[in-house]
This record gives sequence, structure tokens and C-alpha cells, in this order.
Amino acid sequence: MRMLPPRLPFFSLLPRSLFHFTYNPASMRKSIEEWKQQLPDDVFRITRLKETEQPHTGSLLEHKGVGLYKCFCCGTTLFESNAKFESGSGWPAFYKAYASTGRDDSASNIERQVDNSLGVRRIEALCKNCDAHLGHVFEDGPLPTKLRYCINSACLVFEKSKDE
Repeated sequence: MRMLPPRLPFFSLLPRSLFHFTYNPASMRKSIEEWKQQLPDDVFRITRLKETEQPHTGSLLEHKGVGLYKCFCCGTTLFESNAKFESGSGWPAFYKAYASTGRDDSASNIERQVDNSLGVRRIEALCKNCDAHLGHVFEDGPLPTKLRYCINSACLVFEKSKDE
């Protein structure tokens, strides 16, 4: 009887580096006390208690740099600077989430949830990686998406493009 050589699963032939992720979503699921100790007070109140910063006070409202806007809590990329626009709302506004395809956020790092907290139906924007409250999404933005992601500056960190 002829013996066949043992077969290795396809994945075992790939380099281990392909399976290394830069973050572990499970590690971002922290208790409210852990977040409170880790975050500055204003960021904690906005991202974890779902408060809103005062309009026209955010540090990134009039920011014009070229680069990426990332989640303050976990560093996940949320928006590209070329999707930012002046909405007049008093908060940074974006018409498209990073890696989204138009109005579809399924490939982006933004989770949308219905928010009825003020007695009015709104769509809340959350970081998919760490569940940080970012702001809200409205359907009154510019083309091509007609969306306006109204985001608290305190939730974001700007990473300047290496090309700039």
C-alpha cells in the first residue's frame, strides 16, 4: 500500500505575519471604569457617556490638514480629510466614512445605530472597534452621498499625511 505524504492546510504555508492584526477588538471592550482612568475627562464624557461638545468649540472644526482622522480611544481610522466639509453646524462634518462605498458603511469603521434618546429619531455614529460615541449621521449632506457625519472633535485624532 502506497502512503501519501501528509497534507498541510493551505493556511499553514502562508507567513505568520499575514495573521498579525494591529489591534484586537476584544481588547477594546473595557469597563466604564477602565475607560474613565484611561481617557481625558472631556473625551470620556463624550465617547462613553454620549455627551456632546459645545458647538463651535472643537479643536478640529476648522482644521484643514491632509491626512486621516482616527478614533481618539483606539486609533482606528474613521475619515479621510478629503471627505471633510464645512457644514455650518458647529462640529466637524464628513460626507463619507473611511473605506465606505457611498452611503454603505458596511466596509467602514463606523457603526450606525438608532438613537431615540432626545425623543427624536437620530442615527448615532459609533467606532466599530471600541464602541466610542462619535456623533450622529444626518441625511442632509453634500453629493455624492447626501450624508453628514456630525462628529465631536474630542473623539478624533488627526494623523498628518506623510506626503504633506
